[in-house]
Amino acid sequence: MGIDLPLIWAIIILFGIMMYVVMDGFDLGIGILFPFLPAKEDRDVMMNTVAPVWDGNETWLVLGGAGLLAAFPLAYSVILSAFYLPLILMLVGLIFRGVAFEFRVKSEAGKRRMWDKAFAGGSYVATFFQGVTLGGFIQGVPVSNGAYAGGPLDWITPFALFTGAGLLSAYALLGSTWLIMKTESSLQQRMRELARYLMWVLLAVIVVISIWTPLAEARIGERWFSFPNIVWFSPVPLLVALTTYGLLRALRRDSHITPFVLTLALIFLGYSGLGISLWPHIIPPSISIWEASGPAQSLGFTLVGALLIIPIILMYTIWSYWVFRGKVRHGEGYH
Repeated sequence: MGIDLPLIWAIIILFGIMMYVVMDGFDLGIGILFPFLPAKEDRDVMMNTVAPVWDGNETWLVLGGAGLLAAFPLAYSVILSAFYLPLILMLVGLIFRGVAFEFRVKSEAGKRRMWDKAFAGGSYVATFFQGVTLGGFIQGVPVSNGAYAGGPLDWITPFALFTGAGLLSAYALLGSTWLIMKTESSLQQRMRELARYLMWVLLAVIVVISIWTPLAEARIGERWFSFPNIVWFSPVPLLVALTTYGLLRALRRDSHITPFVLTLALIFLGYSGLGISLWPHIIPPSISIWEASGPAQSLGFTLVGALLIIPIILMYTIWSYWVFRGKVRHGEGYH
């Protein structure tokens, strides 16, 4: 039996995207929370919690995109053709927040508000269009003769727009629980209170999408509710309920790390549900990872490079988070 290179590459890309969602999610979440905390001192602390690591967080997005091009060129061409506009808007948002992050520190007091708005606006735009792209992807992409067969605005649907809005709540919850872990005193307490509301909003989003998706897409409904799949997949919604209960308890107590860990678990469960719904189709509803993969020689050659670079990325990521693992206080750095 030979090595299943498309499967290995699919796992690498899924891992890279999941790492991006987790690590850049709380980063974007901090920008989403900016309008709720107008005080300069609070915003300075929020920025300082991610300043040492935010550049590296987006490495995983590059890895996922480059891996898709190298291993699944058909999927790369079709997906980008279908979602050019939302993906470009997402990148514009990321550029705005990146520039604002650097210039805010160096700007005069009178211009800092402008960069605050650019940072928050870029975070909202990038997150919303990530969610819109995800929603459009779940609904499926029409393909004919190996090329995208839809229109440039087919991604604008009620489900995709709702998914975009829902991802805002997910990243905001990640950002608030990150700040619970990394800050102290009044800012931490305000984040604890805000996280309780965001948790219920995210839970409502999960419930709506979980009902909407199988009703709108028969293939997904059959995947989840046919026997014996319903038995094998039933732990996912049960774990979502248990994780939500644990998160609510952690927010009511004086827990610092647990809320963030449980929010990560909630995001991972949502990601797992998405994988269950779509697997093994890399271009829903019908093109699998094996049908969309490149030549075996290309997959093997690029896999060697991936297996060399991924451990390096993991090592410097772990090291940077370990070095800057302390709390951030008003007017001070890490402790």
